[in-house]
Amino acid sequence: MSDRLHPVDVSFLSAETPNTPMHVGGLAILEPARSGLDVAGLRRRVEQRISLVPRFRQRVRWVLGGLTPPVWVDDSRFDLAYHVRRTGLPTPGSDEQLHALVGRLLSGRLDRSRPLWELYLVEGLRGGRVAVLTKSHPALVDGVGGVDLLHVLLDDSPATADGVTPIWRPAPEPGPAELMVDAAAHLVRHPGQLVGVVKGAGRVLASARPAPTSPLNAEPGKQRRFATTHTDLDRYRALRSRPNVTVNDAVLATVAGALRSWLLYRGEPVRPDSVLRALVPTSVRGGPPAAFGGDVGANVATSLVDLPIGEPNPTVRLTQIAYAMRAHAEPGRRVGADTLVTLSGFAPATLNALAVRAASGLSRRLFNLVVTNAPGPQRPLFVAGARLREIYPFVPLAPGQGLAIGVTSYDGQVYYGLNADWDAMPDLDVLAGLLAESIDELTEAMV
Repeated sequence: MSDRLHPVDVSFLSAETPNTPMHVGGLAILEPARSGLDVAGLRRRVEQRISLVPRFRQRVRWVLGGLTPPVWVDDSRFDLAYHVRRTGLPTPGSDEQLHALVGRLLSGRLDRSRPLWELYLVEGLRGGRVAVLTKSHPALVDGVGGVDLLHVLLDDSPATADGVTPIWRPAPEPGPAELMVDAAAHLVRHPGQLVGVVKGAGRVLASARPAPTSPLNAEPGKQRRFATTHTDLDRYRALRSRPNVTVNDAVLATVAGALRSWLLYRGEPVRPDSVLRALVPTSVRGGPPAAFGGDVGANVATSLVDLPIGEPNPTVRLTQIAYAMRAHAEPGRRVGADTLVTLSGFAPATLNALAVRAASGLSRRLFNLVVTNAPGPQRPLFVAGARLREIYPFVPLAPGQGLAIGVTSYDGQVYYGLNADWDAMPDLDVLAGLLAESIDELTEAMV
């Protein structure tokens, strides 16, 4: 029973409330082949691949009295039909109906008595498309012991062979006495483990000033809104012609421009020196190797970046953000998009889970929103023969946060997934539309 949860994951589970579920996920829009894609076919593909992510058949077993971190145990009643579900929209389902459904499905917490993930096949979309919605707890997706399930479902070709499903038999669960004996031994071996985590977080908190006051910093309720938009990747790549500007800088400048316009739309005061602080995960080199041929697990750092929403000139905004990001970079450790895709495959939820883990020691008072960017491959991918057309990440809300933006690039497009509190962001669709306008404004200003 040495396979215990990391203290950070224990803190996630302990701090999670009905108002702040911490799962990550994503919305994938698929174009099925002529044979279609139904829930039976999706379950079959999951059954064939789930052995690559053993954690997805394990649940959390708590130790009596909380003396030590809980342990992972095989779920003896594991039922794939519970985890892979079917739902749908009235045909032909619109994007607005899909977003409303996604918001409802993502609002609820995962069942703690089962493996901490769910997957939904959504039927009835316009044009014969289907969607796959994933929910995974960051405790499952640490980049070392496991990655998001979508990571192993994706294929380079629609004709990928089904393969053979390994026979799985759950290991016997430990009894209460066995758990207590193992807990005592763990305390002897690691007496200061939890203390070290708390001290590390304290050092981070002491080094940063509070974030500006913002309508984004509202206490979330139980319900979520979800919105999406996508834009051409070439428009961001064109901005790299400026010195020291990266695609990630251009994404942040796009977000800054959209937030500026959104605040003005709301009638909020925006002064020339106004900023909003974003918590931005950054992929870096170093650390132990991760599973599946990469070294992503320990290689996500976080930066607190002030987005200059008071600056009216989009070119100046981009320059200021690029300078701020360079100030956070450690020489020789930043990983480029192509390298990161090679290391991690393609699973935005995996990198978003790592970002949530990396940010766990930061106070909610230090930032206004989270912006993640997980670059993906620029070639078509498939799930059970269905072509992946669009992919929108989902990033959870922390206490005191009303908005989180997940970004990923795939097959020539940049995809934004916006998760927001229902009451704090009734105009979330307006902000999603302003993202497209912001990149237009930025690229036109560079001509």
